[in-house]
Amino acid sequence: MRHSRNKILSIRILWLLGMLAATPAGAATFDGEWNVRIASRNNACTSGATVQIGINNGKVASANGAVAASGHVADDGDINVTVTNGMKQAVGSGRLTATSGSGTWRGTMCAGTWTAQRI
Repeated sequence: MRHSRNKILSIRILWLLGMLAATPAGAATFDGEWNVRIASRNNACTSGATVQIGINNGKVASANGAVAASGHVADDGDINVTVTNGMKQAVGSGRLTATSGSGTWRGTMCAGTWTAQRI
């Protein structure tokens, strides 16, 4: 009976270690849905748009069918993302905390800033 308990305990410990290795702690910190508000200093560019994105294990994906987002969040919160809407594309970078973030973006003819809030 004691041998069986030790075996079960060993299996559980190995399973937990495997789960920790599969999901980096830093990446999981930023998992969830985020509202990203996009602003531009140029009046000719769209300003004030809000895009919803999702983050799962440090990978960025759009939560909106009209906008495609892809990118990566590092364990320290540094984020790099590419957003595409039809023929328009913008590249952004910045930093996230557990609940918010900010950074800059640049497109072909426009540039600006973004802020994010976890939903």
